[in-house]
Amino acid sequence: MAVSLNALVVDDEQPVLDELVWLLGRDVRITSVRAARSGAEALRMLEAGDIDLVFLDVAMPGLSGLDIARLLGRFATPPRIVFVTAHDQHAVEAFEMNAVDYLLKPIREERLRESVRRACADTDSPAPETQDSIAVELGGVTRFVSRRSVSYVEASGDYVRLHTADGPGHLVRVPIGTLADDWSDAGFVRIHRSHVVNLAHVREVRINGGRCSVLVPVGDDLVELVVARRHTRTLREMLHERAL
Repeated sequence: MAVSLNALVVDDEQPVLDELVWLLGRDVRITSVRAARSGAEALRMLEAGDIDLVFLDVAMPGLSGLDIARLLGRFATPPRIVFVTAHDQHAVEAFEMNAVDYLLKPIREERLRESVRRACADTDSPAPETQDSIAVELGGVTRFVSRRSVSYVEASGDYVRLHTADGPGHLVRVPIGTLADDWSDAGFVRIHRSHVVNLAHVREVRINGGRCSVLVPVGDDLVELVVARRHTRTLREMLHERAL
């Protein structure tokens, strides 16, 4: 059955707001489009309960898009969320809020249509792992990588590289310290200034001459990662707790 959505666009920049409203109005899957210039105005519209999909600018005066998303999390039936921003440093936090997509400005119409498609798919068949997914942009295409598939994370300048059981290669712009904090409840632990590991993927812990390391799978191989001395005790305690 075809899905039709009532959309709300929230952005404090009028040109961006006008463009998104116009582009969404061209999509046959969108029944109606409303617009708000501030978080407070958006919340008044959202409280009516008839919005299915909301496009949220991340950085706005007063209530930011992330603030609104946290408030929507308390709704009995929250609308689906697409974040819109000129920067990608909030991608990790955005997808932990169950966002269906994360759009970078300037918005391309084909990319916007893909966001609507994902929202429709989420309506047809809610995915239980949405909150477990992280968006990875590659050549203008967004892929979703399951956080549970990540064996370890490696710092790479202002980015981190996600290494999965399928192999290495997914770059995400977020400081490794921020990611370590955000993912700690999901079983990820900092073992080095450059590495965070998923405890569920640790295959072996090696102690050699007082030096500790762990083995995790990446593709068909096991990668050995050195554990910094100051992180060794925490790692061993957390592995022991998971084994109980």
